[in-house]
Amino acid sequence: MITSTVLRSLVVAVIAAVVWPNVASAAVRDADVDRAIARGLEWLANHQSRLGHWTANNNQYPTAMTALAGIALLSEGSTTVQGKYAPNIRRAVGYLVGRSRTNGLIGASDDNRYTYGHGFSMLFLSQVLGEEEDVERREELVEVLSKAVVFTGQAQTKGGGWGYVSAKDGSDFDEGSTTITQVQGLRGCRNAGIPVPKEIVDKAIDYIKKCTGPDGGVRYNLAGAGGGGRPPITAAAIACLFNAGDYDDEYVPRILKYCHRNLDKVSGETFGHWHYAYYYYSQVLYREGGKEWDTYRGKIFQKIVSEAGADGGWNQGHIGTVYTTAINLTILQLPKGVLPIYQR
Repeated sequence: MITSTVLRSLVVAVIAAVVWPNVASAAVRDADVDRAIARGLEWLANHQSRLGHWTANNNQYPTAMTALAGIALLSEGSTTVQGKYAPNIRRAVGYLVGRSRTNGLIGASDDNRYTYGHGFSMLFLSQVLGEEEDVERREELVEVLSKAVVFTGQAQTKGGGWGYVSAKDGSDFDEGSTTITQVQGLRGCRNAGIPVPKEIVDKAIDYIKKCTGPDGGVRYNLAGAGGGGRPPITAAAIACLFNAGDYDDEYVPRILKYCHRNLDKVSGETFGHWHYAYYYYSQVLYREGGKEWDTYRGKIFQKIVSEAGADGGWNQGHIGTVYTTAINLTILQLPKGVLPIYQR
C-alpha cells in the first residue's frame, strides 16, 4: 500500500520532471569536465605531427591550427619546460618560429587566409614568452614577435581593419573576424613586453565601433557587406574591446545586449561558426564572472562535454577536429586562469 508520504514524493518527482525537465541536464559534474579535458588534450597531443604542427581538414591552415592547439595545451598549465605537454608545446613553438618570415609574417604567404594564422601565432607565442625560462629561446621569441607586430601594423587597411591577407596583398579589403584576431594577438604581445604602437590598436577599435549597428550587432565589415550584425563577429568584437581595455558606456552595453539576445541559449542553431562565436563569448562571460558566468558555464560545459567523441576529440564543423577540439578545450579550461590573456 502506498502511504501518503510516498504518494506526495511521487507527485513532486513527476511535477519536477515536467516543469523542470532541463535542470538535471544543465548540470555537469566537475569530474566529467576534467575527464573530457584530459581525453581531449591526449587527442591533441597524439595528433601532432613529427614536425610539430597540426592541420585542419585536407592539411589546411597549419599555422593557425598549431597556434590554437598550442593555446589549448598551454591552458592545461604546461609550459615549454614543465608539465605533461611540455614536449608538444616546444615542438609547436619551434614550428611557428620556423614559419617566421623576414617581413615578420608568421606563416606562408601563399595561404589565402594567412592573417588568421599570424594573429593566433602572436597570441600563442606571446603567452609562451611570459613563462619562458630559457634565455636564448626568450630572445628568439622577442625577435619573432617584434617583427610580427611590425608586419601587423603594415598589413592594416586604411579603414583600420585587416583582411584575410595584408592590405597590400588584398587591395585594402578588411573584415571583422580577422581584425579581432590581430587585436587579441597584439594585446598578448603588449602584455608580454613587446612594443605595440598605440595608434594601431586605436584604429582597430574605431573600426569595430564603426561596424556596430544601432542594435549592437557588429557587421561583417565597414563597407556593409554581408548585411547586418553577425553573432559570431559581435561576440569576438566585445572580447576584443575588453582585451584592449575599452569599457566605454556607449558601445559595450549595446554589444553585450545583442550577444545576450543571440548567444545565451548556446544552441547556435540560427547562425554558423558556433565554435568561433562561443570561443570569444565564453571569454567575455568568464571575465564578467558572477551568477551570469555560473549559469552560462553550466549550459556551455554540458553541451561541450556531451558532444565529445569516443576518441576524446570533437569532430564537428567543416574546418576539422583539431580546430573544434582546440576551441572546446580552451573554453573548458578558462576557469583555470592559466593564460594572462584570458584572466579576469
